[in-house]
Amino acid sequence: MKKISVLIPCYNEEENVVPISEAVIKTLQKDLPEYDYELVFIDNDSQDHTRSLIRQLCDENPKIKAIFNARNFGQFNSPYYGMLQITGDCVIEMVADFQDPVELIPQYVHEWEKGYKIVIGIKTSSKENRLMYWLRGCYYKMMKKLSDVEQIEQFTGSGLYDRDFIEVLRNLDDPTPFLRGIVAELGFKIKQIPYEQPKRRAGETKNHFYQLYDAAMLSITSYTKAGLRLATIFGSICSLISMVVAVVYLVMKLMYWDRFPAGMAPVLIGMCFLGSVQIFFIGLMGEYILSINARVMKRPLVIEEERLNFAAGKEEDGLENCEDADLFAASLEDGDNV
Repeated sequence: MKKISVLIPCYNEEENVVPISEAVIKTLQKDLPEYDYELVFIDNDSQDHTRSLIRQLCDENPKIKAIFNARNFGQFNSPYYGMLQITGDCVIEMVADFQDPVELIPQYVHEWEKGYKIVIGIKTSSKENRLMYWLRGCYYKMMKKLSDVEQIEQFTGSGLYDRDFIEVLRNLDDPTPFLRGIVAELGFKIKQIPYEQPKRRAGETKNHFYQLYDAAMLSITSYTKAGLRLATIFGSICSLISMVVAVVYLVMKLMYWDRFPAGMAPVLIGMCFLGSVQIFFIGLMGEYILSINARVMKRPLVIEEERLNFAAGKEEDGLENCEDADLFAASLEDGDNV
């Protein structure tokens, strides 16, 4: 019997963890009864009652598992790390606030059974803020033009990933992973499932300006050279213009030294303009350096504080390893006999 793992990252989702667990399990039992399953919550150091509710769920159902992070490790590291901990033949990642419809789970699995290693959800519209949806669309289009890798528009990371792809992620050893870019760059054949994004069931979104900016900068510094190339090209153009203006001013002053007053206004305007351009590109290069620094330090994706209901999986793995060891020993004995 194949096993489906459903991964739900959460942070301060006390109003949603119980309903989402009930909805996912109901969908699995009703539409996919021929599969075994596990439901894994990975909590990013919630400060409300999310953890206590997850503990109750784990006590009531051994197929519900949990990983509690020691602190908040960010919106990218935590889900990525959770995907590496699953024990199923595939993992379905979805958010806790119902903005990834649970009705997509059977569709993901059916396409997976057809041979697709990756099946992802693509937002065709959203019931959330229209301005934010439009801005995200502009961002995705910009990334598609700037990146050497064909980026996927309106893809949030929700979807099904086969264990073969999980092994690819495991071997990357990337301390600052950006799953959306990795799927586009290193993924297998992809099947896209369109859906309309509903509103949050309850609670407030955790994706504020800083989180959105962090996501944008991570994708830009990881998958584009445009920022650095733009700094080089724009700097060269400004240098050329400055040299031409300087020569023109010199010639005009030499020819009409008593009638051509070189005032301070052009100097001040030029200094302010070039200064602002330098500050902008120094900040942009700083983003690239920050990304390099995070990768060079090789810090762990997540530090766990506690695991719930994972013991049985470890024991099974241990038994499998023991069986492999026995087979290996028997092969050695056969070799000696020969």
